[in-house]
Amino acid sequence: MITLENVSKTYPPNIKALDRVSLSIKAGEFVSLVGQSGTGKTTFVRCLIGEEKPKEGKIKIGDWDITKIGKREIPYLRRQVAVIFQDFKLLPKKTLYENVAFALEVAGKSNAKIKSIVPQVMKIVGLGAKMHRYPNEVSGGEQQRAAIARALVYQPKVLLADEPTGNLDSINAQEIIDLLKKINEFGTTVILVTHNRDIVNRLKRRVITLHDGRVISDQAVGKYVL
Repeated sequence: MITLENVSKTYPPNIKALDRVSLSIKAGEFVSLVGQSGTGKTTFVRCLIGEEKPKEGKIKIGDWDITKIGKREIPYLRRQVAVIFQDFKLLPKKTLYENVAFALEVAGKSNAKIKSIVPQVMKIVGLGAKMHRYPNEVSGGEQQRAAIARALVYQPKVLLADEPTGNLDSINAQEIIDLLKKINEFGTTVILVTHNRDIVNRLKRRVITLHDGRVISDQAVGKYVL
């Protein structure tokens, strides 16, 4: 599903964010990518969604070599590889429903399609009763659920969760992880990028550890080793 072959990325003056990273992630896996700040996690994410191109190596998603992706292809990539962040990135003057619908509007979907898809997705993430509220009227955990709903409207093959619990308390954080597990059960490949040791250890799923831009550990059923 996702394959990295000797991927390296260097920033000026000579900072190696990724150093000959090679790994494969199968369709339907739930993988935690861990490591301390500055170990290359963010660069890994940016390369997978086309925001950065590696200096060396190859990244393939299915049969698609995204190392050579052009700007016009990036929107199509983002529908296959959706991403959520710790700061939600919701539009404050739009309701949760409108935030999720906006993603489909940008893609040119019809109003009928939007009215069909959005309520279903909002129900999946547990916001069916609150979808007409504004971001400042709901909790941080509910805002993150809306961000996840927005990512799911294209039925992506991969969901990249970049520190999705970073701004949440432990209860809301666990609820988001439970939601990600539920999404994974539907068949979506989930890559959780985090430094939260407790969450990773409770998951008991595959754990890939980065250090100084290199993969130093890849455990099928792992723990946060650093």
